[in-house]
Amino acid sequence: MATKKTAIRSTPPAPTCRQGALLWDPPGLVAGVDEAGRGPLAGPVVAAAVILDDLNPIAGLNDSKKLTERRREQLFLEIKAKALCFSIAQASVQEIDEINILQATMLAMQRAVAGLRLKPAKALIDGNKIPTLDVMAEAIVQGDARVNCIAAASILAKVTRDHYMCDLHEQLPQYGFVSHKGYGTKAHLDALRMVGACEYHRRSFSPVMLLHAAATGQVLA
Repeated sequence: MATKKTAIRSTPPAPTCRQGALLWDPPGLVAGVDEAGRGPLAGPVVAAAVILDDLNPIAGLNDSKKLTERRREQLFLEIKAKALCFSIAQASVQEIDEINILQATMLAMQRAVAGLRLKPAKALIDGNKIPTLDVMAEAIVQGDARVNCIAAASILAKVTRDHYMCDLHEQLPQYGFVSHKGYGTKAHLDALRMVGACEYHRRSFSPVMLLHAAATGQVLA
């Protein structure tokens, strides 16, 4: 008498991270991708893509916002020294105003991934949206606090943008960019109210538009 065979379904393993790669991912390099600067009223949005080296681990990686400035600066140098490769890119203020901040963020991420010296098999993107890429990609909400390679990307993007805004402060000290990095603090809004916007401000953002109009006597339609 024939024995009836029972089909056995394999269950994928629980998602365990190995420097950002899920264990059932296809073989190959995994890049973490994150951005800095979606919310500020001035300056570019900066994105980074990082492929870490499993054989050269970096301790203490975390969401850049949860780290002190000093620790971010230390990790910034360590990531650049130890990662297999990394790429940092941006979308300009003009691009933000032309295509909106979300699309500009996606553009900066595309540029960062495209700039990697090594092509990853997969990109892990912080958040819930994925830019158009020529590699497999997955969005991970709060990925910068959960996945090492995304945390590394968040640090590179944040520190690079902060450096940019500090350099900008040397040219335009009246705005106080060195202290608020372009975010809408009271000091920044007061400066906009007094002197109006500069070429590095995002004119498509309502606070900039309204305060610049008030400072220059423009009447908005």
